[in-house]
Amino acid sequence: MKLASEQTLELDEGHVTVGQSFSDDPKMTMRNINVFYAEKQAIYDVSIDITKNEVIAMIGPSGCGKSTFLRTLNRMNDTVDGCRVEGDICMDGENLYAPNLDVVELRARVGMVFQKPNPFPKSIRDNVTYGPKIHGLADTRVDLDEILEKSLRKAGLWEEVKDRLDQPGTGLSGGQQQRLCIARAIAVSPEVILMDEPCSALDPIATAKIEELIEELSQNFTIAIVTHSMQQAARVSHRTAYFHLGKLIEVNPTEQVFTMPQHQLTEAYITGRFG
Repeated sequence: MKLASEQTLELDEGHVTVGQSFSDDPKMTMRNINVFYAEKQAIYDVSIDITKNEVIAMIGPSGCGKSTFLRTLNRMNDTVDGCRVEGDICMDGENLYAPNLDVVELRARVGMVFQKPNPFPKSIRDNVTYGPKIHGLADTRVDLDEILEKSLRKAGLWEEVKDRLDQPGTGLSGGQQQRLCIARAIAVSPEVILMDEPCSALDPIATAKIEELIEELSQNFTIAIVTHSMQQAARVSHRTAYFHLGKLIEVNPTEQVFTMPQHQLTEAYITGRFG
């Protein structure tokens, strides 16, 4: 058996991602993605497709680049000084890094749920309806109320908050706040939802509710989730991508990754030999 340090050295001798990286009917395509923070490279030559209505989980040791890669998909890295992204990222064939692309509109189409719940310091109602208002998705209060209820129902929160819609969103429990953030993301009718460790700050009961929600949402949305929990990846995703030192090592159906991984680095990580 090789040690993790010995396996790591093999990456520098030429690396080819193993598994089902590409799709016949992709929603998003990423080709030869490199990401730099100033002179430091964080992502190395990653190519992968995300299929419509799939849940793909990205796992790997801390600092392996999975969150950095996720943030390239809706240009959140644009907000980081000195960050540079190379390569091609497209959604339905459209270049997401085209100079004339409206980034605000992109982030409505590719929504994001962050590690810690971050509701606006506004009412539950305003948290959900703010996006539809600024994007012109509703003309009347009736339309907004319809979006509000529909989004909260999809987020599994309506029955818990329907009698206190005008109370602050920050007054909810942690798990409820995270579901409110999911309702806020889906209120603008995104095509893709990115989730960056959405359960890491939540207790097991709240985590279970979010995981149930992910399964339900995948019927209508394409979801990419970064998680530090291999158990969570196994429970919620259709495919799992394993990252190591900024490189995509393996992507395969989740059951295969956790039972018969194709790459020795993947096997070493999921069996706990390093990470």
